[in-house]
Amino acid sequence: QVQLQESGGDSVQPGGSLRLSCAASGYNFDRNCLGWFRETPGKEREGVAIIGTSRTTSYADSVKGRFTISQDNANNTLYLQMNNLKPEDTGIYYCAATTVQYAAAWYCFTLGREGYAYWGQGTQVTVSS
Repeated sequence: QVQLQESGGDSVQPGGSLRLSCAASGYNFDRNCLGWFRETPGKEREGVAIIGTSRTTSYADSVKGRFTISQDNANNTLYLQMNNLKPEDTGIYYCAATTVQYAAAWYCFTLGREGYAYWGQGTQVTVSS
C-alpha cells in the first residue's frame, strides 16, 4: 500500500523560503515519477515540479528558478525547496506519485493530475506580509 505524508508547510513573508518534505512508503522511488502539485485560491490543482527517471526534473513556468525538487532514495523522501516565495504561491501543496515507470520528468509533467494515482493529504503554505 502506497502512503505519502507531506510536512513543512508554514506561513512566511514574501521573499522567504520553505522546504517541503514527503515521506513515502510502499513505492519505488527509482522507477516512477514523483511530483508536487498545489491548489491555490480560485484555481484547480496544478503541477508545480516533477522528478522522473534518472532524476530528470520539470517545473511550472511560474516557479522556475525559485523551486527545486529532489529526492532521497535511501530515506524514501521527496523534497521541494521553495525560495523567493510570493503571495501567489499560497496554497495547499500535495505530494503525488504515478504508476508510470521509466519516464522522464517532462513526460510525467504532461500527465496532469489525472496521471497520478497516489496522493498525500496536503500541507498548507501561506505567503503573506
